[in-house]
Amino acid sequence: MKSHTAYLWFETKARREFINIQDKVEAAVKKARVKEGFCFVGAMHTSAAIWVNDADDGLLQDIEEFLQQLVPFGKKYRHHHTGEDNGDAHLKSLLVHPQVILPITGGKLDLGPWQQVYYGEFDGKRKKRVVIKVIGE
Repeated sequence: MKSHTAYLWFETKARREFINIQDKVEAAVKKARVKEGFCFVGAMHTSAAIWVNDADDGLLQDIEEFLQQLVPFGKKYRHHHTGEDNGDAHLKSLLVHPQVILPITGGKLDLGPWQQVYYGEFDGKRKKRVVIKVIGE
């Protein structure tokens, strides 16, 4: 069995940003030379997320509005008693999820025709990272 690990680093300009990382994940899969297997992609911070969905700007805006309605920024969360102000970011990460496992078939990500991999940052403006772990034959 082969394995390959890659890291992506981000320092977003805004507190909340969604970044399409499809090309970077595909590059890690290609470098791994795995024909059949899996690709794990995980946000290594409790205030970020990874997901697979349609690559549409309108949908990204809808996602941001949806999350903001469920878990509004600026609300007084108990987590803020620690001196932090990012309670909403931790809850948004739970709702979206911090990681995905993607199938690899024929040496490529085996996703639907419109599916793309995204990194969601809910507490940005500082250095964050993502791990990509590819395993298979």
